[in-house]
Amino acid sequence: MLAEQLLIRRAVADDVPAITAIYAEHVLGGTASFDTVPRSEDATFARLEECDKRGWPFIVAAIHDAVAGYAYVTQFRDRPAYQYSCENSIYLRGDHRGQGIGKVLLNRLVSAAEDSGFRQMIAVSGGGEPASVALHLACGFEMAGRMKSVGRKAGRWLDTVYLQKALGPGDGTAPESELK
Repeated sequence: MLAEQLLIRRAVADDVPAITAIYAEHVLGGTASFDTVPRSEDATFARLEECDKRGWPFIVAAIHDAVAGYAYVTQFRDRPAYQYSCENSIYLRGDHRGQGIGKVLLNRLVSAAEDSGFRQMIAVSGGGEPASVALHLACGFEMAGRMKSVGRKAGRWLDTVYLQKALGPGDGTAPESELK
């Protein structure tokens, strides 16, 4: 992967078919997602709209105008006290894995999530995928836990690995909104 070919930018509606196809590849051919049926383009568009509406980052890595991967964050849980914690999702097209794109994309997502006011980022690695765990560790995440055999897909029991990274001041200070 040549760095000058890679463009990281905000996802737009025209990216939805490519994002949907990348996710389908992971759902049908892997264990990183515990979904068993790929998301529709309408559901993908709704996710993009929700991120836009809430000011959460949803970005793509493009090479020569083709989407090679994408990443976004959502609030970790929907209860109010979780408002400063996000969960990331990152997926690459199969022919672009192992080229360093994931690291560039994840580092940019971390920065964008911090800019959005999040203080903690949680990675939930379905199936305990070794490449996903390695990527997150390389980007400064720490192991936060493992839930054994919580999913079943492709005829086998799957673990979920949690990784965590503090954003900005993390828990060192209260958020500005609480200080006013």
